[in-house]
Amino acid sequence: MATTRLYMSMSLDGYIAGPDDRPGQELGRGGGRLFDWLDHRDSPGPDGQVFGEALATGAVIAGRRTFELAGRWQGDHHDGVPIHVLTHHVDPGDEPPGSARFYTDVAACAADARAAAGDGAILVHGAGAAQALLAAGELDEMEIHLVPVLLGAGRRLFGTREDAPVELEPIRRLDGHGVTHLRYRVAG
Repeated sequence: MATTRLYMSMSLDGYIAGPDDRPGQELGRGGGRLFDWLDHRDSPGPDGQVFGEALATGAVIAGRRTFELAGRWQGDHHDGVPIHVLTHHVDPGDEPPGSARFYTDVAACAADARAAAGDGAILVHGAGAAQALLAAGELDEMEIHLVPVLLGAGRRLFGTREDAPVELEPIRRLDGHGVTHLRYRVAG
């Protein structure tokens, strides 16, 4: 069965975007620093390995906000894989482009993404999608690209959780250019 894996660059203080993230400034003020490691994505080292793994996924699950800020990826995230977009509401007549499809049901979204991905992994984008999948027991792993910077403000990956703690099992650590790629399995 396909592994549902969050891929997310994050500052040491837990931010995935700087303050004032919006169209035209999608990563917020200072948030671009979180993606400097992508300058080495075509290298044979750890950054290239992690990037290659992300692009080898067989489906994408994204939150609606991420999908919109990314310009809907013009309907193709990578290699024509299906894009499953979690949203709270679907406006009548709003047809997503390309292979994208909207979902209001987290379990149905995850099931369709797993079916589409086959034996491959599912790339998860966005804090909202990650939180919804985690709460529904549908997130298997997290690949956190930890960048040694303190943004001080912005959009956090995980805010305050009132549920029981979520245990994570470390399964991989790769040191890249100005980033540590940490992979965790969600326990339970």
